[in-house]
Amino acid sequence: MSNTQRLLTRIGALRDNLQRVREGLQDADDATRAGIIPPMAKIELVNRKFPDWLKVRLPKPEKVQQVEQMMREARLHTVCESARCPNLPECWSKGSATFMILGDICTRHCGFCAIKTGKPLPLDPQEPQRVAETAKRMGLKHIVVTSVARDDLPDEGAGQFAATIRALHATIPNAIVEVLTPDFKAKRWCIRRVVDAEPEIFNHNIETVARLHPIVRPQARYDRSLKVLEMVKQMNPAIYTKSGIMLGLGETREEVLQTMRDLRSVGVDALTIGQYLRPTQRHLPVQEYIHPDQFEEYRVLGEEMGFLFVASGPFIRSSYNAIAFSQRVMAERLAKVGAAESA
Repeated sequence: MSNTQRLLTRIGALRDNLQRVREGLQDADDATRAGIIPPMAKIELVNRKFPDWLKVRLPKPEKVQQVEQMMREARLHTVCESARCPNLPECWSKGSATFMILGDICTRHCGFCAIKTGKPLPLDPQEPQRVAETAKRMGLKHIVVTSVARDDLPDEGAGQFAATIRALHATIPNAIVEVLTPDFKAKRWCIRRVVDAEPEIFNHNIETVARLHPIVRPQARYDRSLKVLEMVKQMNPAIYTKSGIMLGLGETREEVLQTMRDLRSVGVDALTIGQYLRPTQRHLPVQEYIHPDQFEEYRVLGEEMGFLFVASGPFIRSSYNAIAFSQRVMAERLAKVGAAESA
């Protein structure tokens, strides 16, 4: 059984019991006493059963296997697999995937993320071109490239992002390249390196509200993520900026709205809001499953705040149906992709 087949099986059988909240807390009771999570009985009940509106989409096996084969042949990673994304069956069955560069081992330990952590392997200088060639083979017009965090590298991996953006633009003329980056510790010169490669969309997820950052993203900072997004807009206002929030970790409605206001205050153009789903028993437990009506309210309020695009729903993820934003703000550009070759 392949890794993807195992993942598909796991997605279809996501049923979790409460375990430790995250490394660094003695046990979940400590987190309750600290006010980080609510009483144990409530969390155990929440994590035991999915609500009716969370239905895993069934894949088309042939197409899923085709995408997996292309990735393995090109020796590439996808965040779809590494982060155990529940949308993998749907996206891969449509021939879409999010490339993950800089290896598949992250130097950070976030309480929500299923990506492996540890000591990463050396950079692969051929990786950017393989991403570009595979994206062309897949017929992609909007390509999303993300990465693990690489705190071990002097440039935090910014150079590999820049090389991948340039390879994609050279290989697929007029293609829209969206990068989903780590925070680069808000090093201006690292962010400048990526911005100078001119991705059409620069995405950096703030992930959660300010109060929950110490537990959800212990090696990141709320204000630092805002700073990254602000610097991108200052360096090149023509680049669209984008960010995402997970819900169900214990945030309040007012905290979500404040996070949305904070993102708009630094010029963020597009916002994704989705339901946090616990990838394994070792990760943070779900505290609440947010009703679709609440997601819809956030979408409406986000558009009223001035976001150009808001995708809000239980299964929404940063790169899920990412082309929808391009279709709204760069439709003419999308229409040109591949036009020269077919003429």
